Amino acid sequence: MAHGKFISYLRVSTQRQGKSGLGLDAQRKAVTDYLDGGKWEPLQELIEVESGKSKDRPKLAEALRLCRVYNATLIVAKLDRLARNVAFVSALMEAKVKFVAADLPEANELTVHIMAAMAEYEAKAISSRTKAALAVARERGVKLGGTHPGWNIGTLSEQGLALALKARRASTAAWAADLLPVVRDIQGQGAPSLRRVATVLNDRGIPTRRGGQWTAVQVQRLLAVI
Repeated sequence: MAHGKFISYLRVSTQRQGKSGLGLDAQRKAVTDYLDGGKWEPLQELIEVESGKSKDRPKLAEALRLCRVYNATLIVAKLDRLARNVAFVSALMEAKVKFVAADLPEANELTVHIMAAMAEYEAKAISSRTKAALAVARERGVKLGGTHPGWNIGTLSEQGLALALKARRASTAAWAADLLPVVRDIQGQGAPSLRRVATVLNDRGIPTRRGGQWTAVQVQRLLAVI
């Protein structure tokens, strides 16, 4: 029995299927059947019309953004609609979005981790082959690489802290960018103040970065980040 908020992502591989609804109806029914019963909210449905091998999926990107904004779960009809290439696995892992497949609900994050582990294994295999090739090159007298002035044991901790801070700022900026279209939409509908924007965000069930309720001050800080 489903509980929570959900963003539905449907995909078809041809324009003809997209216009006729072929394939979409079956996917939509699978999602609806899975969500039947319980307490849940279908926030939005997004439809992608393109090849499963394509790395450019604007609707998927939008679906992931909405999931982050609403703290919702991405739901698909069939796992293979998402899991056909490493590009999607990487995007989903980086997006840190919960997802569920109606045909294999027990998969969830565990399946993604397994898929990511397999991709990582392949990357390590490639790295090993590259290192072996470099070793052969060294034996033949080929000069490779070089030193990195300024890198020493004493500065590694400082560099680590700087990188961590940079990553945190980047994460905050990405979260703010996800939320910006929503805030602009609220302002465009006539919200006269930051307090009103905060009220609408709360009414829509959109949590703050830490999962709490919005205030005017928090909206101001959000806009400052952007």
